[in-house]
Amino acid sequence: MNLFEKFGIETENEHLYEIAFTHGSYSTEYHLDYNYERLEFLGDSILSLIVSEYLYKKYPQYEEGSLTKLRSNYVCQNALIYYSHELGLNEYIRLYADESNLTRNEIISITADVFESFLGAIFLDQGIDFAKEFISRHVFKYIDEERVFFRDYKSAIKEYADAEELEISYETIHEYGVPHDKTFIISILINGKEMGVGKGKNKKEAQQAAAKVAIEKLNIGVLNE
Repeated sequence: MNLFEKFGIETENEHLYEIAFTHGSYSTEYHLDYNYERLEFLGDSILSLIVSEYLYKKYPQYEEGSLTKLRSNYVCQNALIYYSHELGLNEYIRLYADESNLTRNEIISITADVFESFLGAIFLDQGIDFAKEFISRHVFKYIDEERVFFRDYKSAIKEYADAEELEISYETIHEYGVPHDKTFIISILINGKEMGVGKGKNKKEAQQAAAKVAIEKLNIGVLNE
């Protein structure tokens, strides 16, 4: 089954969907003047809009901050990777990759990118109603079952520290790797005492990992909420 049969798309612009699955490495190798990045930019906004509207209507009792935190769980990279693999979108990616030009982390993140670029193509080609139906079928079910894709450990430890009048800070212990594939080692300090160390491909990810360690060590009780 091809892409269009799979998702019930009738189109006269198949090239738009070729763009949606074309990574920059493929474009460079085959001297193409396009890649999926512009469609990814558009799809990111469309996804945020549609999910925001659904959450706004589903949770009338929630304030802005709670809605923002909830939305982040369903539009984060982990969620997008999950959606993309569930739909088999990774099978359509046009990618030129070997060990010398793309890392494993980059290849994994591409699967998240193409979910958004595909959505951007759907919006341009089929319109907002079709895009809403697509998200309704493939994303809203995870909202309804309250699936957790991302836990904000930094916010959780901050709330705990504020309540206990503790001071939190983060320190970069080490960073290594080439510019496009760095790894960061970061510690979390509570009242000047190291309470956890985390590793990540960016500072935010490493801070989240460190905060998780601190939460486990302090037995705060938010990990299974």
